[in-house]
Amino acid sequence: MDAEAVSLEGRIFAGVENSSTGEVGQSTIFTYHQDQDIIWAEYSGGSIIRGYLMGTRRGEKLHFRYAHLSTSKETSTGVCDSTVEILDDGRVRLHESWAWESRPETGNSIVEELK
Repeated sequence: MDAEAVSLEGRIFAGVENSSTGEVGQSTIFTYHQDQDIIWAEYSGGSIIRGYLMGTRRGEKLHFRYAHLSTSKETSTGVCDSTVEILDDGRVRLHESWAWESRPETGNSIVEELK
């Protein structure tokens, strides 16, 4: 399977790793959608009540902005660049480099497709 060609449409992901300044965790579930080079997802769980991301895809690279509401009732926004990896078992892993726009921190995270 080619990381540049695999569709993200309908794939469900969960957080695996995150920097200490991030809010996404193992209980955060993402449902991705893709229409050609446009991607978007809804996410919730853990410290996130509701979140959305929207952006573009170029080959194995994703670029998007995200916004969510945390359980502390704070809204947060940011930007993220991700790289698609295909695991040996065929699942997709996303390696993410993100930066908050609503506060000063940056970080890295990994989300993996659930089976």
